[in-house]
Amino acid sequence: MACVVLEKLSKVYLANKGGAVHALRRIDLGLADGELLVLLGPSGSGKSTTLRLIAGLEEPTEGHIMIAGVVVNQTPAKDRDVAMVFQSHALYPHLSAYENMALSLKLRGYSPAEIAKRVMETADLLDVRFCLPRLPKELSGGERQRVAVGRALVRQPKVFLFDEPLANLDSPLRGQIRAQISRLHSRLGATMLYVTHDQEEAMTLADKIAVMKAGEIQQVGAPMEVYDHPANLFVAGFVGSPPMNFLRGTLARQGYTLVFSDTRKSMTAGQEGMKLRAADEATAKLTGYVDQELILGLRPEHIRLQSGQETEMVWSTVELIEPLGSETCVHLVSGAHRFIARVGSSASVRSGEKVAVAFDMRRAHFFDPATERALL
Repeated sequence: MACVVLEKLSKVYLANKGGAVHALRRIDLGLADGELLVLLGPSGSGKSTTLRLIAGLEEPTEGHIMIAGVVVNQTPAKDRDVAMVFQSHALYPHLSAYENMALSLKLRGYSPAEIAKRVMETADLLDVRFCLPRLPKELSGGERQRVAVGRALVRQPKVFLFDEPLANLDSPLRGQIRAQISRLHSRLGATMLYVTHDQEEAMTLADKIAVMKAGEIQQVGAPMEVYDHPANLFVAGFVGSPPMNFLRGTLARQGYTLVFSDTRKSMTAGQEGMKLRAADEATAKLTGYVDQELILGLRPEHIRLQSGQETEMVWSTVELIEPLGSETCVHLVSGAHRFIARVGSSASVRSGEKVAVAFDMRRAHFFDPATERALL
């Protein structure tokens, strides 16, 4: 296995009318030997472009790509010793599963005995030995995707690249194969770079997550680090389902504490906006932002219904209820704000009901509305 380092990597495409499309903007990224790093972001953020540049399927406009300490910008794709699994399984339809998995080894001159050994070992790892005699058309979608993963595994390359390999599968099957990839990584200690727009996949698979937007890396960190300490407004809103709630307001000093207040007029004439006291540990860090507009972020699980008196209470109206089995998402409105609370399935509320809501301000995030950077 090997480490992968990207230095000031850029990719610019020329548009039809002579303009330029910046797919990547001077990104720096490091993937340690044996690490599984997930590139997470929406469509068009540059995730797949990054993968294709590493694989040698595209040439960078600027910057360097290093694999195992060697710059590979000018190295042909076939000589980079990386294996790529695509969103489409891309199996040869006229070859059996065994022949698809064995083809790359055959082209590299391996003996039939070594090919059979590697294919059988990999088939056992992925539980697809029974599929080996069959053509791709005789396999289910999940079986075809596992064979595609196996085709990459048999090569035993320095780096594995996964380009949204589960996007075309249904939800239960995605969960099964995601768990299988995670077990493979743990067993093989392989260096893997995995692309997805699904934050659940990223959180469950990754050693580290790199969140991307518009060709730039917004934050790199362990899954829970990115979740608990988002670097900016985009990361906070993109990582997490349901997404983080955002409330606009200003901070005012009241004695030794700071109070976050709604700055917009309430939808009901004469009704006061919400007032939330900042946690003591946040007060010192936010003193310089008194009387300035800020964005308060709070995840749905940190908003509770009819809680105790240890946090501020806000009266809100239930707008929508989404039962999700073990938990329920309750959509609420208070004054000018709409937000979501994630509560237990035993919570008994009705649409249109007024309820007391507690905000756990110890878990609150504050963002600068101009720069969108996290303040704490």
